[in-house]
Amino acid sequence: QVQLLESGGGSVQAGGSLRLSCAASGYTVSSSRCMGWFRQAPGKEREWVTTILPGSGTTAYNDSVKGRFTISQDNAKNTVYLQMNSLRSEDTANYYCAGCGAGGTWRYWGQGTQVTVSS
Repeated sequence: QVQLLESGGGSVQAGGSLRLSCAASGYTVSSSRCMGWFRQAPGKEREWVTTILPGSGTTAYNDSVKGRFTISQDNAKNTVYLQMNSLRSEDTANYYCAGCGAGGTWRYWGQGTQVTVSS
């Protein structure tokens, strides 16, 4: 059974930083086709934030977070991280970790962790 467990959310003032973690079980990060983070703010649709291809380390970012957020992986801990710097009020959302299935589509989802940025 695949589980993705997010942690690290919380409340922070604008300009601050947080690091989110996504610990995987029943799923090997290093051999997955892709892992990523999405977010959903109240009243809005879920939005893609960033992707990492664990085999190559290739990353991609939504323009709204480029230069401020960094996705990374720790294969020994079977964990993916999202380092978020220079946070803005518009980054406030529930953040979800996701992993690809064998077909390369988003198949596995965590329960989410709330990030609240106050201005």
